[in-house]
This record gives sequence, C-alpha cells and structure tokens, in this order.
Amino acid sequence: MADNDQQVHPMPPQSYNPPAKHDEESSTTNESKELRRQKQKKWALYIIAFVIFQTGIIVLFTMTVMKFRTPKFRVRPASSFDTFDVQTTNPSFNLRMNAQLGVKNTNFGPFKYGNTTIHFYYKGTEVGSATVRKSKANFRSTKKVNVPVDLVMPNNLTSNLDLASDISLGILPLTSQSRLSGKVEIMFIFKKKKTVNMNCTMEANISTKEFQNIKCK
Repeated sequence: MADNDQQVHPMPPQSYNPPAKHDEESSTTNESKELRRQKQKKWALYIIAFVIFQTGIIVLFTMTVMKFRTPKFRVRPASSFDTFDVQTTNPSFNLRMNAQLGVKNTNFGPFKYGNTTIHFYYKGTEVGSATVRKSKANFRSTKKVNVPVDLVMPNNLTSNLDLASDISLGILPLTSQSRLSGKVEIMFIFKKKKTVNMNCTMEANISTKEFQNIKCK
C-alpha cells in the first residue's frame, strides 16, 4: 500500500527558448547600416579630395599657363660691327653695326608683333635707326632678329667736347630705344595686347671694335 500511496510526480519539461530571430535580424540591419555609413564617408572623402585636387589644378593652370606676361625686347651681346671707322684727330665715327635683337616670350602662346623702329643715340643725339619687321616669337622662346644699322656722327656733334673725350678714352657710349606692340595668344582663343619698351645702354670699344656692357631695362 505504501507503494501505491507514493505518487510519481513527472519532471516538468525544460523550457525551450527558440533563437531570437528578431534580434538577429535587428543586429544584421544595424551592421548593414554601419557599413553603408562607412562607405558613404569614404565616398565623401574621395569627392572632397577630388574637388581639392581639381581646384589646385585649375589654380595652377591659371597662374602659369593662362597668365599673360610682358615679353622682353633688347639688344643682344651677339651684335657686331661690319664697318668701324673712328677718327681721333678730328673726332668722328662712322660705324655699320649688325645689331642682333631678341624678343623673349615667356608666355604659353605666341607673341605676334608689328613693325617698329629702333633708334640709337649718343648722349641724347640720334646717330642711327633701323626698322624691325613684323613677325612673331613662339611660345616660351626667343625670337632673334638681325638688322643692319648705320651709326654716323651728325654735324651737330663736330664741336662736342664729350665726343672727343670719349674717343680718346677708347669708349663710345650708346643707347637704344624702341617700342614694340603686339598680341599674346594663348590656346588660340585668349588674346591680350602687350607693349614692350626697349631701353638699352651699351659701349663700343674702339680698341677691340666690339660691343661691351650691354644692359637693358
């Protein structure tokens, strides 16, 4: 009877917690959003870097290629004399100079210039001139022009004491002046007028019959 009185109490079934599917989906969604945010940040950085790079290129292009510079026009040291006749007893001179001129163009486009005249002076008195024909200096190059010039003492210098002194010292100081006008053309589209003023000083060495100390502003 004792056995019958003992009641068998079955073990309560263990509770079963199924995987939280909703939690997994939420976690996956958060990870996807985080990845998208990281990608968006990367693309934003790429775009900013590209804009900065493009801006730098445009500024550099504007400051170099698109900048209009004034060419330089001057007498070159390669100038020489074909005739050199200087008298010391009755001070006078009659020189035929092969003047080499240079038009230096530092622009990224040609400089087209018109006809001009170059004048040579002895202490303010004109002693010769020559015509420079229209032409062009190519981009970032120097156009060399050779022109013959007759430098002849005018009659009003016959009694000039400075001339007698300079000839006795063996140095004939000269100056040259000119004005060259033209246009700089960049990329076949953009054009700008430019005017160059020549103002050079030089010395004709009577003993060596050569030019020396050529300086241009």
